[in-house]
Parts: sequence; C-alpha cells; structure tokens
Amino acid sequence: MITSTLRRVLLVAKHASFQSRCCVASSRVQYSTVYDSNEKTFDKILIANRGEIACRVMKTCKKMGIKTVAVHSDVDASAVHVKMADEAVCVGPAPTNKSYLNMDAIMDAIRKTGSQAVHPGYGFLSENKEFAKRLAAEDVVFIGPDTHAIHAMGDKIESKLLAKAANVNVIPGFDGVVEVSYTVNMVVLATTFCKEGFRLSSQEAASSFGDDRLLIEKFHGNALWLNERECSIQRRNQKVVEEAPSTFLDPETRRAMGEQAVQLAKAVQYSSAGTVEFLVDSNKNFYFLEMNTRLQVEHPITECITGLDLVQQMIRVAKGFPLLHKQEDIPINGWAIESRVYAEDPYKSFGLPSIGRLSQYQEPINLPKVRVDSGIQEGSDISIYYDPMISKLVTYGATRAEALQRMEAALDNYVIRGVTHNIPLLREIITHPRFISGDITTNFLPEEYPEGFKGHQLTSEGRVGAGTAHR
Repeated sequence: MITSTLRRVLLVAKHASFQSRCCVASSRVQYSTVYDSNEKTFDKILIANRGEIACRVMKTCKKMGIKTVAVHSDVDASAVHVKMADEAVCVGPAPTNKSYLNMDAIMDAIRKTGSQAVHPGYGFLSENKEFAKRLAAEDVVFIGPDTHAIHAMGDKIESKLLAKAANVNVIPGFDGVVEVSYTVNMVVLATTFCKEGFRLSSQEAASSFGDDRLLIEKFHGNALWLNERECSIQRRNQKVVEEAPSTFLDPETRRAMGEQAVQLAKAVQYSSAGTVEFLVDSNKNFYFLEMNTRLQVEHPITECITGLDLVQQMIRVAKGFPLLHKQEDIPINGWAIESRVYAEDPYKSFGLPSIGRLSQYQEPINLPKVRVDSGIQEGSDISIYYDPMISKLVTYGATRAEALQRMEAALDNYVIRGVTHNIPLLREIITHPRFISGDITTNFLPEEYPEGFKGHQLTSEGRVGAGTAHR
C-alpha cells in the first residue's frame, strides 16, 4: 500500500526570452522579458475566458502591441476583463454552457471582430480539441498545442503508451490495460507496481500525494524544462498554496524529470504550454501520470523564478517563432509562493463559496516583491455562476523564508470586505511550523485540522497587524 511518502512534484519547462530575473529590477514583482516591437505576431487576439486569467493575458498582449477582444456573459458586462479589452462581445447568459462554453457564439465573436488568434486561458475551452479544430478550419490560430497533441495527451491510456514508447518512466507493469478516471486533478489508477504492488483509488491519491508536475513547451525541435512547482496544499482536491521551487527535489531528480518531459513533448510534437504530472516516491523514483495541455493557474510562480513571461512565449510560438534559449539559460532564481485568495468560508469544509459585492477591496501591491493577479475591483460582484477565486497573491524572495515573510505581510495588508474570504486559513497555513519546515503533502489540511479549520486566536500584537485585512 502506498502511503504519504509518495508525492507529486511540479517541474516547469518553457521557451522564452529574458534579460534579468523576475522581481530583481524593481521593488515589485514584474516580468523582465524583452518585448521586441519589431517581432510581429498578431494584430488582434480574442481571449476566450474571464476573470483573472483573461486580465493576465491582456496585460501581455498590450505589452506586445496586440489589440484584445473580451467575451463575456450578460452578468459579466461590467467585469474588469471587459473594461481592459479593446473590444468586447457578449456571448450569452450567465450559465457557462450558454456563454463561455458556447462555441457557436464565440466563433461568431471571432468573425465579428476579425480576431486572428484565440488564447483560451485555462478551464472552459482550453483543452477542447473540437474548439481547436473549428478555429483551424477558419484559419484562426489557437494559442496552445495542436489537435493531435490535445487528443494524444487527453486519452489517458494512449498518453501512457506514448510515454512508454518515448522512454519516459511509467508505472512498472503497465501494459496498456489501465483503468483511469479523473476528478479535479486527482488520478484513479488500478495497475501493478512490480516492486511493492499497490492499488490507488481516487481518495488515496488525493490524501497520499504531494503534487508533482512539469510544465513544458516545445518548438522547432527545441524544448526546455523550467524547474518545479510544489502544489501539495489542497482542499477538496483543489490547490490553495503553491511554491517554486519545491523543497523536495534534488538537482539530479529535477534534471531527470525535466529531460523525460522534454522527450515526451518531442514525441507528440508538442508546441505550447502544458503540464506533465509525475508520481514520485520517497526514494525519488518518478512515474508519468498525465499531461494537461494548457497554461496552468499557478504559472506566475514559475515566471518569478525564471523571469519569463510565459504568455508572451505562448503567443510567439503560436505565430511560428522559435525558442531563443537553451536549457542552460534557464535558472532557479530565488523562491516564489502563491496563495489563492477565494471568496469562501474557510470554517466550513475548508472553504464553501461566498457570494456578494466587494464593498471594500485593496490589494497589497504597495509592498515589495508582491504580485497580484486578479480580475475584480471594489464594487465587483462575486457570482454564484463562476469560480469564487478573487486573486492569486504571489510573493518573491531570495530564499523561501523571505518569500514566506512577504506572504505573511501581504495577507495581513490585504483588505477584503463584503464577502467572506479564506485569508485567515491562508495565513494559518504559511505560518504553520510543519509548512515552514517543508513537510507538506495533500494530507496537510485534514491531518493538521482533523475537525476542520477553527481559526487561530491572535495575540494582541497580531490583532494590530491583521485587524484590517481579516474582516
């Protein structure tokens, strides 16, 4: 039986051009990638998404001189991503299947605006091969992998056969007869482990593993891996706190995982951002699980430790530009932590969604080495129709301790009123002795709070420091 000694560790690989490292040039987290005005990509890109990821993509497009088109549901007509875009088109009513998943309406918006390319963000249509096919049929560029790669990696049995053929480690004993099921990033495998023998259920996978992944991008025969991300702190199989690099990997394992991910990328002629997941045991043996063919939610922490604007590189690759760097150009520079700030009640099952209007909202971006990716503002409504994420709060430091100290300060200075939020839980996690020590798995929350999160009684000094944020 496999226990919590097994982990998943996230390595990240990408193509990009950069001058200096993220967060070094100024007091705030920023991209240090060079935006070459002479390198022409697209005149207009439609972002088939909403919220923080739509805003994130638009920021890079504007730096590259690309006009942007937002799509929105009727309830999102006044959303921040709509205001940021050069043009906006309503694609239907609030339910996602009638708006953000409505391919007919989105295709009409593309034709109406003359968009040359589509960035899907994450979720929604980002891994939908039929959408990619429809775009290709109308000579519109899908900023992501081609339909072959989406299909090959989307089939969980075929992907393992391809990985095995590419000399990527798969579960020992795998012969193509594998029963696979997925629910929110967690894998269910029934197979044989030649040395120890085990069966993994979805509940065991959720409770026993840290989160071990590798993000890769490949073009013109060149694929780069960009180090790892640790994504073990989860509730209901969804990530809450992520960091890069991981406290778990050593240089040898990191390199071996990266090289195998590159082998897999080349085997399927992969040409954009993706995530390759490996299962890793306590002896640092690792085995391929799956590839997600999209940009990851937690990509900002990789940008911080490499200095690369990953969205820019997705756009460059989609236009046909080659990668500009070699593997030896990719550093691990410092440490980055990401906390996902949600409108939810952390005292109920570690977070049940909260809805309402943000009566007061102030991001802690005045603090050094802090980045906030959000798609809301004061007065925004948190709706029942969509994910309750408010923002991704990212801090950077030369060391993990420094990044954690900055995260604590950022959480204490984050003002959110009008909805219940999970900042008390986030602060409790990043100041917990076990988390600080690096001893983290997806078991962390149920093990440390078996009766659920009850809050932390602040000292008088703590009340002074945190009083404005946690309301």
